[in-house]
Amino acid sequence: QMRLVESGGGLVQSGGSLRLSCESSEFNFAPYTICWFRQAPGKEREGVSCIGSSVDDTSYAETVKGRFTISRDNAKTIVYLQMNKLTPEDTADYFCAADMVAGWEDPWDWFGSRGQGTQVTVSS
Repeated sequence: QMRLVESGGGLVQSGGSLRLSCESSEFNFAPYTICWFRQAPGKEREGVSCIGSSVDDTSYAETVKGRFTISRDNAKTIVYLQMNKLTPEDTADYFCAADMVAGWEDPWDWFGSRGQGTQVTVSS
């Protein structure tokens, strides 16, 4: 297991942008698939985006496609989630997770390493 720490959350107005970071303690970071999940109040956790060991291997939920961009910097062991055109429906706690086997189709619990989350609030 690696330690994952999310940051970058906050309060933003509708239409604004935020960049979330997921920093890993794992030196050998490159082989891991990293995914972002979110959980809104009263709702189930849902997958937002994943990036595989190849930077071109990305997946997005339909609700964020075209607005969010996931990227990784293996040298810094960080994955970013650039979130643009935010709406109040994006308000949630955002979590990152890492695994060498689990991927986009897999639930949160299948990931061996999971962060504590960062809160994103989008005001209307």
